[in-house]
Amino acid sequence: MPRVKRGRVRARKRSAFLAQAKGFKWGRKKKIKLAKPAIKKAGVYAYRDRRNKKRAARGLWLVNLNAAVRSQGLNYSKFIDKLKKQGIALDRKVLAGLARQHPAIFSKIVDQIK
Repeated sequence: MPRVKRGRVRARKRSAFLAQAKGFKWGRKKKIKLAKPAIKKAGVYAYRDRRNKKRAARGLWLVNLNAAVRSQGLNYSKFIDKLKKQGIALDRKVLAGLARQHPAIFSKIVDQIK
């Protein structure tokens, strides 16, 4: 059987793993045996938290909207109900952005609903 030299391939693979582990603490940044499971676990957390980030952002929009609407004399649930009945098709992300950055425009929307 012919001899297969794998020194370069192995070294590149190892350095790629350790490049992914850059910034990790202790031996996980320089020992391949510790870096492999740490990288795998970090990937799992990253996948999960990309979804959790969206969830948390939506919750923040709702809190911002509720605060902005209460200052106008409504509460969140009545505001959303009246929006739907009026047929105004703005999503919560846009409404929260308007409430935060353009309060005059947001107050006009609330006045239109009332």
